[in-house]
Amino acid sequence: MFEYFTIKFGIAYIIDLILGDPRWLYHPVIIIGKLISFLEKILYKFKNKIFTGAILNILTLGITFFVSLLLARLGYIIEIIFIWTTLATKSLADEGKKVYNILKSGDIEKAKKELSYLVSRDTNTLSLDKIIMSVVETIAENTVDGFASPAFYAFIGSFFSISIFGKDVSLALPFAMTYKAINTLDSMVGYKNERYIDFGKVSARVDDVANFIPARLTGLIFIPLASFILGYNFKNSLKIFFRDRNKHSSPNSGQSESAYAGALGIQFGGKISYFGKDYEKPTIGDKTKEFEYEDIKKAVNILYVVSFIATITFILINIIGVIK
Repeated sequence: MFEYFTIKFGIAYIIDLILGDPRWLYHPVIIIGKLISFLEKILYKFKNKIFTGAILNILTLGITFFVSLLLARLGYIIEIIFIWTTLATKSLADEGKKVYNILKSGDIEKAKKELSYLVSRDTNTLSLDKIIMSVVETIAENTVDGFASPAFYAFIGSFFSISIFGKDVSLALPFAMTYKAINTLDSMVGYKNERYIDFGKVSARVDDVANFIPARLTGLIFIPLASFILGYNFKNSLKIFFRDRNKHSSPNSGQSESAYAGALGIQFGGKISYFGKDYEKPTIGDKTKEFEYEDIKKAVNILYVVSFIATITFILINIIGVIK
């Protein structure tokens, strides 16, 4: 549907670049999170945790898809607003720049506290280079979750429609919002701890599958191309992508992290503490230099250019598909 993806998604993307996630907006992800918590209280009581975890996943995704379908039917403005809420380019960039500005002011302790809102690792004992690494790593990983994946599913959904109450409704919004539900489920129950190792297993696997294609598009094409446009090391971005992309414990996070590491000439990984316990994470990238404040700004630049390239790519493919 040419009209949908070129106009509606384009407007939603521009709004995201301008407004991000404003504090006054009661974000749909908050509502999805409350739904997950409500269902978890009911379903976690049962003995078969893998089965009830699967039910949690199915109910959450089903309800999100159906409600999004009804919202899309209400009209163009509603579609644009809710598509906007699935994108997180500016909000992710702002979080990175916030830590950058604090570090530049010299307040390391405040930077650690701010970082603790972004990552699950322990931040109290992080050195300056580890703080910078953590910020860049977060931007690299969430380039997929925060933009590439929801944009990809809005793009896929734009080729399909369902007739509901006598009106054809594009599946772009339902697909994008359902992806956000998948991602929210993983962030809430997709942990390998005692409580969620079984209950969150299905949600974690669904998230892995959902991000599989967008993560590889981002690492192989979008990030190296953005690096080329920005004058960063795009050849090394591709080199490290092919060499290190499968080193990460996640099948998808390493795809974008490796491309970022190569482009910036930095190395992720090493000793990291989670909940008071130290872990030795595999290294991704080559340590050609020490981490610098400007690496955060460069990562933000890549994020913005990746979002632009992905948007133009999906729109052009959509137009070509419609013309044919």
